[in-house]
Amino acid sequence: MQIRLGFSGTVGKTPLIRIRSLSEATGCEILGKAEFLNPGGSVKDRAALGIIEDAEAKGLLAPGGTVVEGTAGNTGIGLAHVANARGYRTIIVIPDTQSQEKIQYLKAIGAEVRAVPAKPYRDPDNYNHVAKRLAAEISGAYWANQFDNTANRDQHIKTTGPEIWQETDGRVDGFVSAVGTGGTLAGVSTYLKSRKSSVRTVCADPHGAGIWSWIKRGNLDFNAGSSITEGIGQNRVTANLADAPIDDAYRIGDKPIVEMVYAMIRREGLFLGSSAALNLCGAYRLAKELGPGHVIVTILCDSGSRYLSRLFNPEWLATKNLVPTAKDLSFTESLFADV
Repeated sequence: MQIRLGFSGTVGKTPLIRIRSLSEATGCEILGKAEFLNPGGSVKDRAALGIIEDAEAKGLLAPGGTVVEGTAGNTGIGLAHVANARGYRTIIVIPDTQSQEKIQYLKAIGAEVRAVPAKPYRDPDNYNHVAKRLAAEISGAYWANQFDNTANRDQHIKTTGPEIWQETDGRVDGFVSAVGTGGTLAGVSTYLKSRKSSVRTVCADPHGAGIWSWIKRGNLDFNAGSSITEGIGQNRVTANLADAPIDDAYRIGDKPIVEMVYAMIRREGLFLGSSAALNLCGAYRLAKELGPGHVIVTILCDSGSRYLSRLFNPEWLATKNLVPTAKDLSFTESLFADV
């Protein structure tokens, strides 16, 4: 019998999905790694599993212990699932700007959720700093520290990268991913380039984030604007991201991201979140730049079910001037200007 062992045994080995409409429009094979099919519903299940297994191996997390993390939601969900399966308690510190769907999910699976005002990383009351202090105050607690814990990146070197290589028979020419912690982009890029140095790796960055500036200009000075995306968009170079072999970066605004979300529903039957749509925007641009005949892989991070009250709420979108109007893929014309 082919049986996977519990939640942890079900993480990873997600399929690559051909995005027909984008592939036909570019002459490339644009493939999305269906990370929304992980058991906790997102790519962050991989990091969560890697972080907890690493902590156990190092003796940092003992039976009956507590996992504490600051997260925009998806990593917290993954951590809570893995922790439940292993008998740990979970405390999640989350910015109060994140979707209620994520907060409700975390509570439903037994995590203790502490919502705090959203503050920049430099502020001592940023959710990550709050989580670190909280872990230090609780006996037997372990701070997952997903941003600077390189067990995150290592998990993608061990699993996601090899899966993409095998699933494309080594034909992958480009990889695109947004940056939250940087673990996915850094880990997959590291592995793919170790197998094929010519693979072009690209960061898709939303407005309000500084990694585009770091990659293109060598500094974090330019981070103009803001974005409705959640869980991505970084203004510091994390330990996971440092020294990652990244070739290029694109800045992508909210309007084409939202249009891509709805284009995927209409054209592909795929119900995706905004970070997945951002990645697809980046994959489309890379395909156009490389030209026909190339294989481009990106990450479909999670589904749209965690953003119903915002991304799929016409009234909320109207307040942001983001109601989708495109009937075709003409909105992609805006992807080629880093403004």
